[in-house]
Amino acid sequence: MYDWYIRGLELLASGSPDAAAALLRHAHRAEPGSASVREALARALFDAHRYDEAEEIFGAAAATDPADDYACFGLGLARYRRGQVEAALEPLALAVAMRPQRQDYVEALRQARATVRARRMA
Repeated sequence: MYDWYIRGLELLASGSPDAAAALLRHAHRAEPGSASVREALARALFDAHRYDEAEEIFGAAAATDPADDYACFGLGLARYRRGQVEAALEPLALAVAMRPQRQDYVEALRQARATVRARRMA
């Protein structure tokens, strides 16, 4: 499991998210309770534009640990990319509430709120 995880992280860092997701899926099956494997798998799926699957994994992580700010952030971003902008607001707001110093969290929430406002005005 550890070898799949390490190699998956290397592939993700080198810009091969689909290959990383394949290895990380094996690692996740071997260690379904591992938060680090689950997070890496969700990141790989997101980077591979597999937003439905990323949302599922990030959502499971957020449900398992509601204090996981990165899982909330990833869940919100995956929903946003799927066009579920209003559904993205809550997890993004939670991520910002937990880590207000993270500018990427703040910017994602700002963008989602602006999109919702623009759609309501249209």
